[in-house]
Amino acid sequence: MVTLLRVERLRVSVGGREVLRGLDLMIRNQEVHVLFGPNGSGKSTLLATIMGLPRYKVKEGRVLLLGRDITKLKPFERAKLGIAMAFQNPPRVNVKLGYILERLVKKYDDGILNELNALGIAHLLKRNLHHGFSGGEIKRVEILLTLLQRPRVALLDEPDSGVDVDSLNIIGKVINKLVDEGASILLVTHMGHILRYIEHVDLAHVLIDGRIVYTGEPKEVLNIVLKKGYSFFKDASRRREVYAEIEGSPKGKS
Repeated sequence: MVTLLRVERLRVSVGGREVLRGLDLMIRNQEVHVLFGPNGSGKSTLLATIMGLPRYKVKEGRVLLLGRDITKLKPFERAKLGIAMAFQNPPRVNVKLGYILERLVKKYDDGILNELNALGIAHLLKRNLHHGFSGGEIKRVEILLTLLQRPRVALLDEPDSGVDVDSLNIIGKVINKLVDEGASILLVTHMGHILRYIEHVDLAHVLIDGRIVYTGEPKEVLNIVLKKGYSFFKDASRRREVYAEIEGSPKGKS
């Protein structure tokens, strides 16, 4: 299978503080990867760096898309190559949602507005983007904007935070649609609520203090996180315990 996205030895600072400390990651075509980690561990920073947002300064390492080094490309250039990001806390924009969708539809897809009713956001079309939207509405709009771009790589920052079960179900369906249409997914989650709504997840990574310290089968990793917390992954001796515990568990046991 083709390697779509590769992150190599990535060191990144934000506001002068180093957040990512030599991170490596590889995602192949149409794979879904989930990124777990405590608050402040660097999960959102990784997504923002892949997207090329300017306040995230790459000090070392590189980001490659289909073998091409895109580390120095601007966000719009990466978007043109097929990278899209759904933000956890997106900025409010003084432009009507309907106008933004109209422009995206003209560029990418003339039939996608059929998704509006299913997403339950048609009533927002005449409002400025994210102005007064509820948490669930924000997440639904962000996932729709991502879908509209028909990305090769979709970066989803905590799509399950602050939303109800109905929204989780809807967002999960859109994520499955993204994969069916050929996208690879890198999804940040804190507690893993969204996983029950995604048809298939390939790998889960645990990010601690700017490094991926463990990679494994998603359900097994989530079980460890929920039972023992992220502190369980923080040092080498504990990580050996993780290996031992997972090796001794039935595959896929929840």
